[in-house]
Amino acid sequence: MTTKTKRWFQWLGVNLCRLLLSATFIFSGVVKLIDPRGTQYKIEDYAIAFGLTSVTAYLPPLILAVALALLETYVGFNLFYGIRRRTTTRLAFAMMLVLTPITLYLALTNAISDCGCFGDALHLTHWQTFTKNVVLLLAALAVMLNPRRLTRFITERNQWLLWLYTMVFALFLAIYEIRYLPIIDFRPYRIGVDLPKAMMAEWESDGTEMLYTDFAIQNLERGDDITFDWLGQPGYKFLLVSPYLERADDSTMDKINSAYDYCLERGYPFLGLTSSIAESIDRWKDLTGSEYDFAQTDGTVLKTMIRSNPGLLLLHDGTIIQKWSANNLPSLDEQTPPLEELRIGHMQSQSRMRALYRLLLWFLAPILVWTLIDRIWVGRKFYERHKIHERLRH
Repeated sequence: MTTKTKRWFQWLGVNLCRLLLSATFIFSGVVKLIDPRGTQYKIEDYAIAFGLTSVTAYLPPLILAVALALLETYVGFNLFYGIRRRTTTRLAFAMMLVLTPITLYLALTNAISDCGCFGDALHLTHWQTFTKNVVLLLAALAVMLNPRRLTRFITERNQWLLWLYTMVFALFLAIYEIRYLPIIDFRPYRIGVDLPKAMMAEWESDGTEMLYTDFAIQNLERGDDITFDWLGQPGYKFLLVSPYLERADDSTMDKINSAYDYCLERGYPFLGLTSSIAESIDRWKDLTGSEYDFAQTDGTVLKTMIRSNPGLLLLHDGTIIQKWSANNLPSLDEQTPPLEELRIGHMQSQSRMRALYRLLLWFLAPILVWTLIDRIWVGRKFYERHKIHERLRH
């Protein structure tokens, strides 16, 4: 094998490793940006498993979740474009050097149920995660040892604007998702799911994928299961979801109480779901003046149902047709027309692919335009140098 061929194969191998790392980091980072609260809950699980709850008291898990998402996006983006190659490759290797032993420990001990690497978008077993991280660790080592072999897709002169735009976009996306709800919902309680039908299908399946086993609505006084009795009621119904009333945002209680009054006027069932004990529920009612009934459900399930505390779900028969965070609750009162006549009373298109295309368009269009401008600028410089060279030859 000639030296030139050997160098070409080395270049190819390093850049394939670079693209593998880039795709993984970008996918992981974007998934976390879309659902920062999901990452927050996973960090809380890690803190409990590793006995680090005292650390999370000083470093809020939500801030850590956003920081981790931004870091992964930063590394993945820089690797793809060849920005700050030496620093980025070292950072990628350091991250994999830390994460790989952690995933080995999880595989051996099963300290938590899921590593949360890709949020709810993709679930891997602990051993699959460890194997994946070993491959990525070797890839990170390859690119760290050969940073200059990474082909640049943008010049050093213009890379700062691309980097700045990516980080600002990522930060604003995370803030938007925290304030409202994930624009792409990968969870089992997403809009369009017929809960009774999905639960029955799961029970009748072979049990390989159990998504609703912990979902149960229990009567607060008697403690009996009323899940199918309540979900089976025909027509519209509202679920106010608050995993922990002690931590719930009470600033929107006027809207929620108005929505309850609207339900009384129109005859729509309204029920609060929480994992809090009866004393906390009574305290909540005294604080907010609420009169609706509560039932109890597992707190983890409620955090999975909606990334807001509190949040509001609208169901028709047993199908989820709308979800609202505490920051964008609908304005309903006794004078509001029936839900049949309102836009919110009809399920809107929640296509994951449509939401993904829209997100990619807003993010990629400016990047592609700037990259094209950069390439044209490089081509122009190359052409001018070529003309000068030709003149000197003649």
